[in-house]
Amino acid sequence: MMHMICLDLEGVLVPEIWIAFAGASNIPELKRTTRDEPDYNKLMNWRLDILREHGLGLKQIQETIATIDPIPGAKEFLDELRSITQVIIISDTFSEFAKPLMEKLGWPTIFCNSLDVAQDGSITGFKMRCEQSKLTTVKALQSIGYDTIAVGDSYNDLGMIQAGKTGFLFKSTEKIKADYPEIPAYETYEKLMEAIKGAVEN
Repeated sequence: MMHMICLDLEGVLVPEIWIAFAGASNIPELKRTTRDEPDYNKLMNWRLDILREHGLGLKQIQETIATIDPIPGAKEFLDELRSITQVIIISDTFSEFAKPLMEKLGWPTIFCNSLDVAQDGSITGFKMRCEQSKLTTVKALQSIGYDTIAVGDSYNDLGMIQAGKTGFLFKSTEKIKADYPEIPAYETYEKLMEAIKGAVEN
């Protein structure tokens, strides 16, 4: 069976973009992520309202993203994983945010969403690639003959983790780990790599 490793981006390979931007812009409310709010549309609309209130747009967020480096060890982990089998990053982020991070990770394949940006640089909306994008993508991969192994850290990763051959939580919250004790949870790339290799070999 062909395997496809499906990795979340933020929290798994790179720090959370919105948490970094909350710090850079001194707007602590923007620290809220999918670890706190399971409904992604609700979370994004709330974020866009805050950006509008403060007169912030894409340029300011991209300036923060340019300063973000992958989590230490992430690129090496990804390189080793890609030498073993196929890997896709499936993220609820946006291509306008992801590009500088993909460069730092050696241009892996990413499936994500896109933003509606006005001429003045304000973000007016967002386009999700499809409904429940992570779960839908994993099911599509399975329909063309792949066994999926998914890794994530947040509520919006649970669908793809539970739908595949196997899945893992990585650097998740105590609450999510306690609520889903059946999903193996890891804190280091070494342990996660061992678990993925075991799943690929079985």
